[in-house]
Amino acid sequence: MRKTPTGPVNKPSKPKKSFLREWLDSILFAVIAATLIRFLTFEAYAIPTPSMENSLLVGDFLFVSKLHYGSRTPQTPLQVPLTHQKIWGTNLPSYSDLIQLPSYRLPGFTHVKNGDVVVFNFPPPKAGEPDYPMDLRTNLIKRCIGIPGDKLEIRQAQVFVNGKAFPTPVRAETSYFMKTTEVLNERFFRKYNIINDYKSAEGPFINWQPIEEYSESKKAAELVGYSITTTPDVIAKLKELDWVNRIEPLIDPAGAVAPGIYGSSAYAWNRDNFGPLMIPKKGQTVPINPQTIAVYGPLINRHEGNAKVEMTATSLKIDGQPITSYTFKQDYYFMMGDNRHNSDDSRYWGFVPENHIVGKAVFVWMSIDPDPATVWTKIRWNRLFRLIE
Repeated sequence: MRKTPTGPVNKPSKPKKSFLREWLDSILFAVIAATLIRFLTFEAYAIPTPSMENSLLVGDFLFVSKLHYGSRTPQTPLQVPLTHQKIWGTNLPSYSDLIQLPSYRLPGFTHVKNGDVVVFNFPPPKAGEPDYPMDLRTNLIKRCIGIPGDKLEIRQAQVFVNGKAFPTPVRAETSYFMKTTEVLNERFFRKYNIINDYKSAEGPFINWQPIEEYSESKKAAELVGYSITTTPDVIAKLKELDWVNRIEPLIDPAGAVAPGIYGSSAYAWNRDNFGPLMIPKKGQTVPINPQTIAVYGPLINRHEGNAKVEMTATSLKIDGQPITSYTFKQDYYFMMGDNRHNSDDSRYWGFVPENHIVGKAVFVWMSIDPDPATVWTKIRWNRLFRLIE
């Protein structure tokens, strides 16, 4: 019998990928890897407004950890990768809301604590914007002042949490009146890092301006001093100047109702005198009355997943049934900016739901001055890789 010879079988070789195919594969892999990293671990953000000055400055670029509090599963899956609301450089939406999924939070290794600097989705619809899905609402960054179950109050600009004074952040800013015998200019204020910022996303923000009063004897306006926004450390230096007569904080008086303050339909609150109020906690039950509707009604109506809410200033119905008490379904947080008189925060629009929390701000990796004194000071070298406190 004749044997058939055996030997290695030559397999047909795979066709070599074209340069274009290899390039496209590399781009696809990079996009998928970047999307997973952004979703699961860290995401880069830029500071567009001075609401956190002087802790964070306009032009700071920072990394936000999603590992700390746990990443959220996407609610809006039909979205162009690595975008937020619009396609880069256009006004075209980067998403479709045809599919909306329940959002869940993966396990994290900690929870939001008092004093954490937190990135979150802006809870109410932002003026002039569409009502985006929850995970695509505008990102804000503030300091968490109160956590679920805390009793919070602001008295004469001092924050109290559960009856104890809450430490003011070391670089926090607020407004002061400075009476002087000298006429001051931009060069002087810049030396103390008191700069009028006309390039912020919500600008202009005025950190210094002259205050004038009409003089009967001179029949003209007369300079009496300056309104300035700065830190206590800078105020201490200014007080040492011979021609500075007086510096005092500009604080709204208790009982003065300020427009736009959250809950002011039922309470005489302002930015420096607010509360006391309890921050809602999951499982906590509150009575329903005009006072609680003013502060908790918007949450029950918008963030608790109730199908049909009918709310007036004095009554609340869910699914057609009047209710006399309500038990919260999730936790809430109270956020404030470190620039206490230049911050659009919980004093104006209320609480942040737990499912709106994005992550914890960890460190500044780059900082670019939007209005540098010279080209050599464009990069703020002393802020690079600074931990956020």
